[in-house]
Amino acid sequence: MSIVVDALYFFIPAYVANTFACIFGHGRPVDLGKTFIDGKRILGDGVTIRGSLAGITCGTLSGVLMAPYSHPFLPNATSTDIILLAFLLSFGAIIGDAVGSFIKRRIGLERGAPAPLLDQLNFVFGGLIFSAFIVAVPLRAVVVLLLLTPFGHLMVNKTGYLLKMKDVPW
Repeated sequence: MSIVVDALYFFIPAYVANTFACIFGHGRPVDLGKTFIDGKRILGDGVTIRGSLAGITCGTLSGVLMAPYSHPFLPNATSTDIILLAFLLSFGAIIGDAVGSFIKRRIGLERGAPAPLLDQLNFVFGGLIFSAFIVAVPLRAVVVLLLLTPFGHLMVNKTGYLLKMKDVPW
């Protein structure tokens, strides 16, 4: 397989988590409406309990579906290893997204305001950091993810906007 296919296959649980968190979002925010020491919301209304749990669950389930197949960066992995990796990628993606929201609140951006690259890469960094607990992702795969994800992210968000699942196309 090529490094592009390997990298994208590896990152499916994070992509699924990020997408399904958006689809199933709404409801009670993770920060419960609390403010940080600067008087601004910690995360805002966009990071919800339901969306976060749905994202982590759906991302991890994608790993369950991937478990019978060979994994490009864990060639001798058991199904349990692949499912754990899927959980770490999914959880990391959700944490990365929350960190992005935290940063946006600190710099005064409201929910839905564009933050180029931060909006597209926050979940990538989160997924990569958490997955590092059990896999060493090759640098060239990281580069592929950092280069391709912004384009894919914008396409998915534009589609969600056109389907009226998102308020903004980014």
